[in-house]
Order: sequence, then structure tokens, then C-alpha cells
Amino acid sequence: MKEHLQELLATALKRTLADAGADLAPTIQLDATRDAKFGDFQTNLALQIAKPLGKPPRAIAETLMRHLPESTRVAKVEVAGPGFINFFLAQAAFQSVVSEVLAQGETYGCDDSGRKGRINVEYVSANPTGPMHVGHGRGAAYGDSMARLLAATGWTVWREYYINDAGRQVDVLATSVWTRYLQACGETLEVARRGYPADYIRQTAATLIDQHGEAFRKPAAEVLAGLPPDPAAPDNATDAQKDEAKAQQERYLDALIERAKSLLGDGYAQIQAAALADQLATIRKTLADFNVSFDQWTSEKTLVDSGFVAKALAQLADKGLTYEKDGALWMRTEAFGDEKDRVLVKADGAATYFCNDLAYHIDKLARTQGESSVPPVLMDVWGADHHGYIARVRAAIEALTGRKDALNVQLIQFVTLSSGRMGKRSGNFVTLQDLIDEAGADATRFFFLMRSHDQHLEFDIDLARSQSNDNPVYYVQYAHARICSVFQQLADKNGQWDADTARLTLHRLTNEHEKALLTLLARYPEMLERAAAAYTPHTVVFFLKDVAEALHSYYNVHRFLVEDDPELQAARLALIQATGQVIRNGLAILGVSAPEKM
Repeated sequence: MKEHLQELLATALKRTLADAGADLAPTIQLDATRDAKFGDFQTNLALQIAKPLGKPPRAIAETLMRHLPESTRVAKVEVAGPGFINFFLAQAAFQSVVSEVLAQGETYGCDDSGRKGRINVEYVSANPTGPMHVGHGRGAAYGDSMARLLAATGWTVWREYYINDAGRQVDVLATSVWTRYLQACGETLEVARRGYPADYIRQTAATLIDQHGEAFRKPAAEVLAGLPPDPAAPDNATDAQKDEAKAQQERYLDALIERAKSLLGDGYAQIQAAALADQLATIRKTLADFNVSFDQWTSEKTLVDSGFVAKALAQLADKGLTYEKDGALWMRTEAFGDEKDRVLVKADGAATYFCNDLAYHIDKLARTQGESSVPPVLMDVWGADHHGYIARVRAAIEALTGRKDALNVQLIQFVTLSSGRMGKRSGNFVTLQDLIDEAGADATRFFFLMRSHDQHLEFDIDLARSQSNDNPVYYVQYAHARICSVFQQLADKNGQWDADTARLTLHRLTNEHEKALLTLLARYPEMLERAAAAYTPHTVVFFLKDVAEALHSYYNVHRFLVEDDPELQAARLALIQATGQVIRNGLAILGVSAPEKM
């Protein structure tokens, strides 16, 4: 319907400009109105072209209106306010949407052309040092749904997970596993206070014993000899005392890591690989249970070992974007909006995390570009605690590409649970897998997406588990199940329904409940476009709740199996079939199922 109105406006614009002898090419903006008294769609086209044509906007609007071609889908057109043009659609226009939905099925409202270009969406990318917590889950639900939304609205999407398997946190993981392994072998020593103490570490240690016996066993005395202290902060410690204790704990952990490497030799790499494999297997299973998938998993370690980081540094140097100072290699990010230049390689020769991460982004840009002539876009979905990191990465990408729009970062705000909080280092935390097992993948995804990703979210576990209309995901899924139940009743009665025949009866859809549903179905394509453009999948959630409410209201007042009026029955069945299709399509964007029975 929107495309049809835009075609009418394009014709009117061409005629208006020809009369004025003007050569303009404005973008025709057409939006659904928020208030029915202003019609169904509204355009500001007259206001756009009034100044170059040198006439009042209302006069331009009236000229455009006179030049509009006749259409059976338009009941009337009005000029409003300073020069807006309001379209009031004919009932037949809404009725025709049922035919469109039934004909297009799961593609209704979608554009799978990829005409908007290529976009690489990286999300989750949780460090493989432990199970994912519920905060990662919100990022997973958002990133996956955004990828689906972008793919449905004209983008060629590539989904990616970046594995941070290089750097100190992986050494902390390996050393924590080794400590638990030594304990299981009978050695007496404690996990470093800044290590990972949780049960999943014990599980990996147990696997190592099963596979390697005591091959990695070393006497505790030899492991601990000469190491610095690992003190707890004193009771009632001041902030300064806490900071000092933390610094000592970190020194101890660094020394323990170096001791593990020296004592184990090649065995250290085996332990580290086993620890990473276990954690990645857990992460992959959780994501699969959460209906989240990726086109590619990229390893930071592989990127470094391949020599790509060195190539990326050479590329930056060739562009004059790096310089040396105080023995370190720096990048000129301040010139592109960062608060200061950033170190890429420290004086001791070690690459910073920013260095490896920037190389990864350079790799992503090249791969996303492919053979396309359209510049690619990178979308990164990060936790809110990465806010301060955006400027340096964005500056670096702008320096490389000359484009401010090459990197799109979406920050995910924090999640709290109605039953408690999380803390990864404490060993007592709620994992995403726990939440999925408790509330189900559908409810968990839906609840994560009910609120804008840039707002704090409190997850109500009790509500998510409930099977009542107070539970939003249940309410929407129940609407779909109700539709399926009607067709099951029809089959039980050996009734017949044919979509092609039903299309001839749509003029019977005239009551207020039918008009409400028809209006919503017609707005589904525009809603998708709006949600994708604003990066707000929660818009889809709100829309589905509106559709469900309209369907339940319709169901509660009217009969669908109207045996004494076959024509009306066919029309109503066509309407609810189309409604069910739109609910399925919308839920698919959210990665949520549409059950036939509840």
C-alpha cells in the first residue's frame, strides 16, 4: 500500500514540477499517521519543495493533490496544517492486504534483495573464560534479532562471533584449571584470588585427569616456591588498602602464570587448549539452545598467529597513521575524534588489545567488502561498559576508510534479575543457560527484546515462566495458537477453506474488529523498515502485542466458523490466516517460535 501511494505521489510530483519548469529530485517521504483523524498515511513532500519553487507549502500541496492519479484504494486526500497531504484509504485497500499476505507468506513485508549493501554484525563475543551470563544473553537476543531484521529489509548480512582467545584472560583460565587439576591430584594449594574459582573449572580439570592422568602434576612446593604473596584485603580495609591488596593479588597471579608455563612446557598449551575447548563448547551449546547462530567464528589467536596483525600495522603505516614515541608504536586517532592517540604496540613489544582488535576490524572490512562496489558497514554489539572504547575504534576505522558511517556500535544496557544479581568472579552467578532452562528460550528472548536495548532491563523470571495473558510472549503465542485451533475445528468438522476462493469474499470484512486487524497487517512492512532503520527490534515486540490484542478482541466477540454464511466464514478465515502469518513472520524476526497449541 505504501509503495502504491508513493507511485501516485511520484506521478503528481512529475506533473507539478513540469508545470513549474523545475528540475528537482526530492525523496518522497510517506509515513503512517499516529491518529486516524489525519488519515492513514501522510507526506511532507509539499514542504520539501515549496522553497525551491517559491510558493507556499499549502499551495504546492493542493497542486500535488490535483495531479494525483485516480486510485480505487484511496477514499479521499486532504491538505492539513502547513502543507501536509493526508491519505484516507478505501476499505478495499485494507481488504486487499489479506490477499498480499496469503500470496507472499513468510516473505510478506520483507526485502531479501540485499540492495542496501553488505553489513557484518558482530555480537555476543563473550570471553571464552566461563559460561555466558544473562547480560551476554541480552546482547545475543538483540544482535541475532537485528541481523534477522536487517536481512529482512534489504541488507546482505554476515553474522560473526569474535573469540578473544589470546591475551592474559586466557592465561588466567589455564592457570585456574591447572590449580584445580593439582588439587584433584592431591596437591595442597589454593586457586589464586584473582583466578576463576567456579565449578566449571573443576569440570575441565576432571576431564584432564581422565584423558592425561597425572602427566601435568607438579609438587605444590615447586609450584609455589618464591612466588609473591596473594593476600586478602584486611577487614574494614580502606580504598587504598583494597587497591594495594588487589595489586599484590595480580602480581601473584602473573607470577603463577609464568611458573605454570616454565614447569609445564608444551603441557601448558594442552591445558589452555582443553580449557578453551570446554568453554567454547558450553558457549556454542547455550547459543544453539537460544536459537542464535553465526556465519563465522573468528579466533583472535589465529588472527595473530597468521601474521595478519603485522600486515594490518604495515597498512596503517603506509597511510601515515602510526608513529613511534617512548619506544612504543602509536596510532593517530586524536585527529579523527578520539580524546588522544592510542598505543598499538607497547615498548616491550607486546601488542595491545586495541591493536589486535583493530586488525580484526580491518579484516572484517575487507571480507565484508568482498567484490561489492558498495562500501560495507560493520555493526558491533557491545556491553554498556565498553562505552569508552567506541571513540578510538570509530576514529581508527574513519582514518582507514574516510567514512564516518563505516562502524555502527550499539550498546546493550545492563540486566538485573528479579531474583538476584550476577558476579562472574565470585563463582556464584546466574548463567544464560540457567535462565533458558528456567524460563525457556522463547520467553527469555522475548523478554530481553521487550525494552529498548539502550535502557536498563529488569528480567522478571516469575512472569516469564507464567502461562497467563499477563505474560507478553504467552499472550502473543496464544493468539497464534487460537488461530490454529480454529482451523483444527474446521478440519474436525470436515469443513473446507480455499485461499483463492476466499479472496473473492474479502468485501465482507467490515466490522470494527476486522478493520483494526486489517490496518495492522497493512502496516507490518513499514514497521519492519522503521525498526531496522532505528536498530530497535523492540518495535517488532510492541507491534506483535498490538496484533495479538486485536486478534483476541476479535476472537472473543465474533464467530469464525459461520456455517449459515459460507461467504462470511471464508472472509474471516482468510483474515485470521493472514493474521497468523504476520504473527509468525514477526516472531521469526525475534527468533521466537509460533506454537500451534498452548
